Amino acid sequence: MNEVKLLFFSKKHTEKLLAFVLPPEQEQFTALPNQKLEQIEGQFRVVIVSEDRPVGFFLLNSTERVKEFTDHADAMILTSLSINYVEQGKGFAKEAMGLLPVFLRREFPECKEICLAVNQKNLAAQQLYTKVGFVDTGKTIMGPVGEQRVLRLTL
Repeated sequence: MNEVKLLFFSKKHTEKLLAFVLPPEQEQFTALPNQKLEQIEGQFRVVIVSEDRPVGFFLLNSTERVKEFTDHADAMILTSLSINYVEQGKGFAKEAMGLLPVFLRREFPECKEICLAVNQKNLAAQQLYTKVGFVDTGKTIMGPVGEQRVLRLTL
């Protein structure tokens, strides 16, 4: 497999990220990068790169929204994970999520927990997250397309 890296978004990634596509059955569960490229305070744009080309994207959040997921003040949330459709099935999401703890320890040493919400119907994503060590907290929140399970990874 090609080396996968997690990098903070830079303008050089824009063109490739804007070209990302997802089939409708996946798009209902996440946001495409073109909807999330604007810089927002407390939100950090992360690009999943293989061979210097963007293959995926997600956001790390340290906004007030974290309180919907956990009581831990030293937590962040992960949202909007997507892998460009033409790059799916190559292990990029699993590799990237496996790199996440090291990335967080390096870039956000104060972060001790990462949380995310995954739709009850999105079984592929649930399997991915549990394979890389996320655990179900038993908590649920309502999302745009139904109930979501809150998962946590302690760093």
